[in-house]
Amino acid sequence: MEDNVQNIHCDSCGADLRFAPGVQSLECPYCGNRVVIAADDQVIEELDFRAFLENAEAQSESLEVITVVCRTCNAETTLEDNVTASVCPFCGTALVAQAHSKRIIQPQSVLPFGIDQRRADQLLKTWINGLWFAPKKLKKYARRHGLDGVYTPYWTYDCASTGRYRGQRGEHYYVQVPYTTTNAQGKTVSGTRRVQKTRWHPAAGTVRNRFDDVVVVASESLPKHYVDQLTPWDLENLVPFDKAYLTGFRVESYSLGLQEGFTDAQKKMEPTIRRTVERDIGGDVQRIQSLDVDYADITFKHTLLPLWICAYRFRNEIFRVLINARTGEVQGERPWSWIKIGLTVLAIILVIFLLLMVFDQ
Repeated sequence: MEDNVQNIHCDSCGADLRFAPGVQSLECPYCGNRVVIAADDQVIEELDFRAFLENAEAQSESLEVITVVCRTCNAETTLEDNVTASVCPFCGTALVAQAHSKRIIQPQSVLPFGIDQRRADQLLKTWINGLWFAPKKLKKYARRHGLDGVYTPYWTYDCASTGRYRGQRGEHYYVQVPYTTTNAQGKTVSGTRRVQKTRWHPAAGTVRNRFDDVVVVASESLPKHYVDQLTPWDLENLVPFDKAYLTGFRVESYSLGLQEGFTDAQKKMEPTIRRTVERDIGGDVQRIQSLDVDYADITFKHTLLPLWICAYRFRNEIFRVLINARTGEVQGERPWSWIKIGLTVLAIILVIFLLLMVFDQ
């Protein structure tokens, strides 16, 4: 294959072939010729994190791609052959192809598109139709900009963690407390009531966890809150990297480095580690006063995962809708119609007012 990942030609008519989601083959959009992508039995290996940072990055296998940078959101993606103008899939800004060659660390694996554009369009339409208080023009804006298929860079991390903690274990007990109150008839009533209290005891110890495939998006062009909601990914279906899977789609270069990605992974692992500490402390309630975590046996993969992205501008704001191109999960930003919200609030107030009038009669 040539270095340009989009340029694979049809043997029958010479047109550019495109990867056909869900059928594991390349397809010619003109004559319908299909070329099956040969299965690769190569094992997708985890790379040693610390060794890579120390000396392997400069020697790692790289890939030359032609990229264009969006001046609005700084996203860096590929363009197809002979394309001189396009739209940024991440913010909807018009792009002029002032492209440049760039060498990136080659991904070890890719998760091919499993949902085609027609199905993605249906999912987007269903998602928009389910939005409450959306502006009337939202469908028109989203349809105008359409969907872009983008392979987005991800890091996945495996590691073992050892957490040393100090805290307190709380055990509930109950006491009877006297009380005095006045009832509806104005009489003073006395008695006792049961009140929960807690005894606290010091606790300390060590907990261990093992993490497998903690997924971190290596793109800073997408809202991470929504990207994280696209999980789970069927990473068991990853295939060894092959440029054939990229044909017909945009490919984003990673902007979050390997070290920074592991920092994000630690944030994702922290809640699990804290829950393990709380179980180890025991009791009814727990307090964690200090927690020191060491990470060992850290390995990683650099992979590309498929997204359908709709990015559009509405009233000078950028909104993005993301679709997991494997599972069909849809997440995204949306505008609100404050006129619809205001009218709904007024209608509710009017209904309450009418009900009060009826009950007062």
